[in-house]
Order: sequence, then C-alpha cells, then structure tokens
Amino acid sequence: MARQDMYLTTHLRPKLAERGIHLSDSQVYRLVVDTPERLSLKTLVALIDILGCSMEELIEPVTTRQQPRKRIAAGESNTDGKLGSLRPKRARIVSDDQ
Repeated sequence: MARQDMYLTTHLRPKLAERGIHLSDSQVYRLVVDTPERLSLKTLVALIDILGCSMEELIEPVTTRQQPRKRIAAGESNTDGKLGSLRPKRARIVSDDQ
C-alpha cells in the first residue's frame, strides 16, 4: 500500500469500490491489518490490480494437517460426545390413566 501512496486503510476502500468491491471500513481494516480467514477471488484480483503486485506478494501458502474424519456406519452409536449423541429421541405419549 505504501508503494501506491496509501497509508490509511480508508484510502483503499474507494479503490475497491471502483472495481465493484463494496466493503465497510471495518472489513477493509481487518483485510489489511489481520490475516483474513477467507477472501473472495474477486477481492484478491482487485487488490492485485490496485497495489500493482503479484499474488505471491499477498498470499503465503500454509499447509495444515487435518485429522481424517471418522466414519460411523448406519445404526452405530456415536460415543465420542459429538453430534450423534445430540440427536433428538422419539417422544413417548403416556396416558394419565397409568
């Protein structure tokens, strides 16, 4: 941003709007200051155009290790305390005569 004489995050918002990207001031601030969790391709391309840089200068690839999902067969109970144990149980109607 400094190479483009933009020293405030508010300078970036109108340039994004020119390219059809409408973000609030707080969204632009988080985009610049924080590490975004997700970013649309349209926004990324607009940033590359505005800043006159390459994608590699904006994005640093990071590999993460994911745990393989545990598959549960139909009819098997989920004993690990996750969603399966939270499934609703069928209501039982009890008459007052008992």
